[in-house]
Amino acid sequence: MSIKNQSLLNIIMVVLSWSSLPFLGIRNIKNFFPATLLIGIIEILHARIGKKRKYWVFYNKPNSYLFDELPFNTGPFIFISLWTLKIGYGNFKKFILINALVHAFFAFPYTFLAKKVRYYSLVRLNNFQFFLYFFSKAPILYGAQYLYENRKKIIDNKLNK
Repeated sequence: MSIKNQSLLNIIMVVLSWSSLPFLGIRNIKNFFPATLLIGIIEILHARIGKKRKYWVFYNKPNSYLFDELPFNTGPFIFISLWTLKIGYGNFKKFILINALVHAFFAFPYTFLAKKVRYYSLVRLNNFQFFLYFFSKAPILYGAQYLYENRKKIIDNKLNK
C-alpha cells in the first residue's frame, strides 16, 4: 500500500469513527468518556510496547506512532469503547460478547485483509494472541466504568467507616 493510500485510509478510519459521535448522545458521551479515556491511555501505552517488541509492523515509512497506531487509537478504538459501553453496560455478558465479536473481527478478517493490502502485518503475535491483546482490555473498561458510576457510593462508604 502506498503512503498516500495509507494516509487516506487513516483519515477515513478516524473520520468515520468520529462521525458516529452525534449518534451516541451527549449524556452517554459524558457518562462513558472517563472510562474510555482511561482505556485509551492504556491502549496507547500497550501500542508503544507492542511496536517496540515488534508484535506487528506497518509496511510504509515513516514507522512512527503518529502515522501507524494513532489513527487506530483516536478513531476506532475510542469509539468501539464508547459504543460497547453504551450498548452493553449493565449486562456484563452482553458487554463481553459485543467486545469479543468486535475484537475478533479486527483480529481475524481485518488483519488478514490488512496484510494482503500491505497495510500492517502481525510479526510476533498470531491472530488469536492479537485478539487477546485487545479483548483483555474489555474487563478493565467495564470495571473502570463501574467504579466511575459508583464512585459516590464508594466515597460515602469509606467516609462512614
